Amino acid sequence: MHLAYWVVATLLALFYFYGGALKLARSRDQLRPMMAWVDALPMAAVRAIGALEVLGALGLLLPPLTGTAPWLACAAALGFTLLQCGATAVHLRMGDRQVALNIALLVTAAVSTWLAATWW
Repeated sequence: MHLAYWVVATLLALFYFYGGALKLARSRDQLRPMMAWVDALPMAAVRAIGALEVLGALGLLLPPLTGTAPWLACAAALGFTLLQCGATAVHLRMGDRQVALNIALLVTAAVSTWLAATWW
């Protein structure tokens, strides 16, 4: 179980840390080619999502690594599950039917939540 959690959580954390860092560092024009939805939200909301993604990525890895409040890993994984529910809804509302990545991230985050909940 521990190995499965570390594999899934590390992959999820890398994805979200990278995506969150992009949302924090790049302008709307730089984000638009890879994230068409940025026009649907104020830039402050995009930056907030980026900050939550970076913090969530750290939350998946640091608490179990340090042994301090390992339940935070479960909370971070659950947060990513909820984030992808919202992201899928935004994509569908905008008429974007290409939600395979969102569904894959949703399933991965849900598995990470279950794995974290079973051993802390």
